[in-house]
Amino acid sequence: MRQTTHDVDQELDEKAILVSLITNNRRMTPESATHSLHELVSLAETAGLTVLGVLTQNKDKVDSKWFIGKGKAQELKEMIDDSGANTVIFDQELSGAQVRNLEEALDAKIIDRTQLILDIFAQRAKTREGILQVELAQLSYLLPRLSGHGKNLSRLGGGIGTRGPGESKLEMDRRHIRDRITELKNQLQEVVRHRGLHRERRKKSGVFQAALVGYTNAGKSTLLKRLTNADVYVEDKLFATLDPTSRSLKLPSGKEIVLTDTVGFIQNLPHDLVAAFRATLEEANEADLILHVVDSASEMRDQQMKVVGEVLKELGADDKEMLTLFNKTDLMPVDERDMLSVSGEYLRISAYNDNDLELILAKLQDKLSGGSQVFRIPADKGDMISLAYRVGSVLESEVDGDDMVLRVRLNADDYDKHGYPLHPYTSENETAELPQD
Repeated sequence: MRQTTHDVDQELDEKAILVSLITNNRRMTPESATHSLHELVSLAETAGLTVLGVLTQNKDKVDSKWFIGKGKAQELKEMIDDSGANTVIFDQELSGAQVRNLEEALDAKIIDRTQLILDIFAQRAKTREGILQVELAQLSYLLPRLSGHGKNLSRLGGGIGTRGPGESKLEMDRRHIRDRITELKNQLQEVVRHRGLHRERRKKSGVFQAALVGYTNAGKSTLLKRLTNADVYVEDKLFATLDPTSRSLKLPSGKEIVLTDTVGFIQNLPHDLVAAFRATLEEANEADLILHVVDSASEMRDQQMKVVGEVLKELGADDKEMLTLFNKTDLMPVDERDMLSVSGEYLRISAYNDNDLELILAKLQDKLSGGSQVFRIPADKGDMISLAYRVGSVLESEVDGDDMVLRVRLNADDYDKHGYPLHPYTSENETAELPQD
């Protein structure tokens, strides 16, 4: 259907007021709540809205009818009338009844944080898998709330909250939506099966896999692009890239590994979204090494690192070997950079500094190394000598009588998979025979 100029103007002219409720029973510190609200502003701008104002309320508990108090709802109505806003976005999830009551009282489109994030994902999804996952997440979110979205769904002109499945699908009865959810899950299972086959092929080939994970807008895609010269989309926005991208990365030794950029994490990531995108996020689960990219210049750096840790734990990837990359150090005062550290391995870097990129490559090279080992192999065992060259880098070699003595810097992954025939030829007590590096 052709979109009229009026429709385009209406969609582009969404003006919003943001609302946040802080209750005593919510497990969120004032600092965390402030960060969440600032993040909501960024999310709204990423979705294409103009933010006209922010309203906050501290309350003992959520109002079952209005979510915020009745008096605060009246204050919100006055803000809408004075500013000309047509959309209200809440920083917490709303029930269907609360949406209906607020829409009737405020005469504005009501969106909560989860629906806003889903809308952004709907805009950014490009692959078949991403599109299927977005629709599944949106339908799973909306199914129990259909009774509360009647007026919202009937609004014309599209805009925030109406992308993805679209108006016609959302107005189907529950049975049809459940059927569609079942169909989407079946399609995704097939996509996941194909992804699993690709992973298995990579594993059988002995390719080392590293996954870039981190908070959204931490610089993961920029690092992927700089390290691999990948043609990937990079923008200073939340969720600039959604679908996982894998590229081959050549290390200084000439060895190639697979580096994958995953979807960024965010505070209060909707559970439906975590569930629907599990196959995408499992790239982190399948990796041999996780590169946790941190926006070191962010005021909420520690909170963001905590969120990433919690999501990785939910995915069962919290026990993976990890290297933390404190990115964007070029945006920090010099005297504050030394404060960046974690209990595990880490590097302080800028994705735009060539020397820092070389540090990352060197660290990845070290990760592939399994240390050095001396092999004493009979000279007529050409296949074993050849295997020693394949499972690492031969540092030194010499002939000793009828034997070839090789000191090899092992590739840990290759040696674990293919080096077992060499075990009888290991010569621990001859390590000193050859020069050490």
